[in-house]
Amino acid sequence: MPKDATSRPGRASKKRPTKAEQRAEMTGQILDAAEHLFSRHGLHGVTLKDVAHRVGVHHTLLNYYFTDKKTLFDAVIARRAEVTSGLRMKALDEYAAASGDTPTVEGALHAFLDTDLDLYNQGGENWKNYGALSALASNTPYGAELMDQHFDPVVLRLIELLKKATPDCAEEDIFWGYHFVTGALMLTLARTGRIDRLSGGLCNSDDYEAVKARMATFMAAGFKAICKQRGGGRAD
Repeated sequence: MPKDATSRPGRASKKRPTKAEQRAEMTGQILDAAEHLFSRHGLHGVTLKDVAHRVGVHHTLLNYYFTDKKTLFDAVIARRAEVTSGLRMKALDEYAAASGDTPTVEGALHAFLDTDLDLYNQGGENWKNYGALSALASNTPYGAELMDQHFDPVVLRLIELLKKATPDCAEEDIFWGYHFVTGALMLTLARTGRIDRLSGGLCNSDDYEAVKARMATFMAAGFKAICKQRGGGRAD
């Protein structure tokens, strides 16, 4: 029989993953599982054993990747924070360049909010879990520290544009305005389903397109109202 008579043309031998690839894959699985659990139960409602059970491995394996639960929680927050912050910073910079000396509150808010809403809308269930986790974490002291660490630069870039758009507005009013904006955003990302029940199904917690069509305009009107007594600014 010829040497190649039993060969199977078209079937390439499967390359075994390297140790680095195996580690990266397992790290991703752990982070996804932890993200899912933390988004529902918070930092203190989840154990490493819970995460290991969801991944399908023995809990001692997690200690090889993460020294403790807080380290894992930090890694879950950091993984997507870099992505969302980077995209929003890019959108704000592009809007600043396009608007020149005449930015508006609504324009700045669209750059900040729409970019984020698109990411959560199009990123699949894992991104939606991250959004819910961010909403939950931002309302705890430790979680707020992580929000400061990862998101302050992009928030301050937004504040810079809002100040330019409303030069006669008191600085504290601009910060309060942002406070109300981020509160509405976090409630939206939490996806509690409350708006669904209150509206009798007219509104849907997962309908980010509906949120995007309304939120920046609604918030811009709020900025205009609280700044009005000091001369207002360009909120349109």
